[in-house]
Amino acid sequence: MGIQSAMSTALTGMTAAGTTIDVVGNNLANSSTVGFKASSALFATQFMQTMSLGSAPTANSGGTNPRQIGLGTMVADIAADFSQGTIEISSNATDFAIQGDGFFILQGGSGEQLYTRDGVFKLNSQSQLVTASGYRVLGFGIDENYEIQRTQLVPIEISLGGAAVAQATENVFLEGTLSPTGDLANTASVIQTGILGDGSYSAPTSAFDTNYSIPPNVAGWVTSGSSEPGGSLTPGDYRYRLVYANEPYDPLAANREGTPSEAVSVTLAPGDGHIDLQNIPNDPIGSYSFVRIYRTTSGGSDYCYVDEIPVGTTTYSDNTADADLGADLHRNLLNGNYSYYVTYADAPGGPGVGTESRPSPISGPINVANGRIELSNFPAAAPGSEWQVMRIYRNTATDDSTFYYLGEVGDVTGSVTLTDSTSDAEIMGNARLDMNGPRIIPSTRLVQVLSRDGSAYEQVFQEGTLLFAGTKGGRTLDVREFEITSASTVLELINFMEEAMGIQDPGDDPVNPIPPDSGTGANPGGTVSSDGRIVFVGNNGVDNAIDIKTAGMQLATAAGTQNINLSFATAQEAVGDGAVTDFIVYDSLGIPLRVRLTMVLENRSSTSTTYRWFADSADNDPATGSKIAVGTGQVTFDGEGNFISATQDNVAIDRRNISSRSPLEFELDFSSLSGLAAEVSTLAVTRQDGSAPGVLSSFIVGEDGTIRGVFSNGVTRNLGQIRLSRFANPAGLEQRGENTYAEGVNSGLAIIGDPGQQGIGTIVAGAVEQSNTDTGGNLIDLILASTMYRSNTRVITTAQEMIDELLAMRR
Repeated sequence: MGIQSAMSTALTGMTAAGTTIDVVGNNLANSSTVGFKASSALFATQFMQTMSLGSAPTANSGGTNPRQIGLGTMVADIAADFSQGTIEISSNATDFAIQGDGFFILQGGSGEQLYTRDGVFKLNSQSQLVTASGYRVLGFGIDENYEIQRTQLVPIEISLGGAAVAQATENVFLEGTLSPTGDLANTASVIQTGILGDGSYSAPTSAFDTNYSIPPNVAGWVTSGSSEPGGSLTPGDYRYRLVYANEPYDPLAANREGTPSEAVSVTLAPGDGHIDLQNIPNDPIGSYSFVRIYRTTSGGSDYCYVDEIPVGTTTYSDNTADADLGADLHRNLLNGNYSYYVTYADAPGGPGVGTESRPSPISGPINVANGRIELSNFPAAAPGSEWQVMRIYRNTATDDSTFYYLGEVGDVTGSVTLTDSTSDAEIMGNARLDMNGPRIIPSTRLVQVLSRDGSAYEQVFQEGTLLFAGTKGGRTLDVREFEITSASTVLELINFMEEAMGIQDPGDDPVNPIPPDSGTGANPGGTVSSDGRIVFVGNNGVDNAIDIKTAGMQLATAAGTQNINLSFATAQEAVGDGAVTDFIVYDSLGIPLRVRLTMVLENRSSTSTTYRWFADSADNDPATGSKIAVGTGQVTFDGEGNFISATQDNVAIDRRNISSRSPLEFELDFSSLSGLAAEVSTLAVTRQDGSAPGVLSSFIVGEDGTIRGVFSNGVTRNLGQIRLSRFANPAGLEQRGENTYAEGVNSGLAIIGDPGQQGIGTIVAGAVEQSNTDTGGNLIDLILASTMYRSNTRVITTAQEMIDELLAMRR
């Protein structure tokens, strides 16, 4: 029985030796496997054959030990060695090694979690980090703002060449020297249009007739004395003159009579008390209504009013005593070239009373020599209009460009006929003609705005798109658009142009209001003057000087694009030193935005110097309007030129009509500016922290597992975070092959955390952990195992020989 058990015991030793060789062979086979953890076979005695349990010591005996014979060995454990392997630098950026305890977390083929120390990773077609066997590496992902989302494990993505990012500007750093010397910026440029009229008021549209006033032809006139009873005339010599007229006699309007006729003399004999007038001439052209008769007293020289008779009456008997004669004959006669205008007014009383229209086209000139001028066929006012009277203006013989008030009539139907005999001396004290008519006001509609060229009036604006580009500081601004409709007003245009030129008013800096122009006392901005001009006052300083060139205002319609005939003239030049710089910032989408920063010398005292800054951006995109001004404030320097403070340092650029974050806000850093004296002030932007869009070009992984992407524009962003796990008993993990483990029944639950926390090791990027196989030790183990195997075979051989001897005893 003992010999047979010896063979069984030797067999267990051979089996144990074979197991050792298997384990050692696996270790040696994986001596170059990244992250491999070597194992060792641990043995224990199998069963024991007890021959005696022994006895305890007694009074008569010292006791005996148990007598037991072992029945062989058994594999008690094949224990993995999770000691740290050697970390070796790798040329692959996606290779990672774990320094310390822990495992990478993988997503298995069925969605289960697997674990590995093998950090040789690569990117698949979906830019996901995977193992050589295709298992996805898990960690924390990011949201659209590149913020790590610490909620659930997801496959790590690194989109090299695909992901794009931009960085919005947050800080702009300035350098330069702003001299305290030079002219203070206390005077602004002032530009204005010519006088503009309001075309909503109707006006005469045509000229009227101007003709010579024809005197009555008295060549066939017969005068004779009469002795009829009741005559009032006394004998003597008398002279008569006739005059045509259109209105009933009015001594105050005698100057509207036609040209007087030649004088006709008659002698009244004693006994005659009447003078009979026969063959009184008729109006040859039919334009007069009355014939007025003037006569001298007996032997006198002044012609006085006798009576008037309807045109066509051929006889008249004069019985008017000298004492009963009327006013003297108006004897003025005109000599020279004369022209006329007529206007409408809504109230009588002469110029300055009520509203007066712009004048008609010019009538004349007509040359008169010792005569009078007949005015007829006046343009009629539109039926139902507000006009009540018609006013007439005329030049003088010595000045054909100035027109004076001649008079007015309460008839706007055009049916009146007037005769002008008013001398130049009489009208030169009267009011002058206002050629422009009613002026524009802020509420005037743009399509009713008129400009005047001599006696011609042109509609300035039409419906369409206004393309406006002013200049500021000698630099042309970007074109801004304004839609002109039938309802658009002058005020709306002014507000648009003010915004498009970046004019800032006191309210843009409520703490330290922008000062007014010292020349006019006006605040910056646009207005309509009392005489109907559009006036713009810029911000103080030469570098803020505004202007509008001839091609700065164009109108785009279906018929094409043409210049708008509205010129601006400089009414006041700007004064004040400063400096200007242009730079680029970026919004949240990486769109470049242009900014112009202007600084002007606003104030200085015995202890400090103050500059005011103005920021404009042609790319400012407000919800409504065309505003380009994006900030203003003050910068103060002390008596040694050191920067003291800035009242405001924030610039805000609206991005309302694009998906960028709005507004883009960034700070101006003035701390590096100097206030020392310099021949010329200088200003420059040295750097800003925004960037245009860039693609992911590389990445780095920190010890804590955070993956930081480096983009082509220099911006870095989080791309994710690798998470690690550890176990209370890593030797209890179940090996799944392909360098992976699964949670085992004796491993404990996975403790997942960030590298470097909760007892978890750190990550070394660009490196791999080599196998921890001890090749030398394993070769020794192999020799010992083979020796053990041979030794046990000798036991079996010996037992076999003993059995053979026993069987041979029967022979």
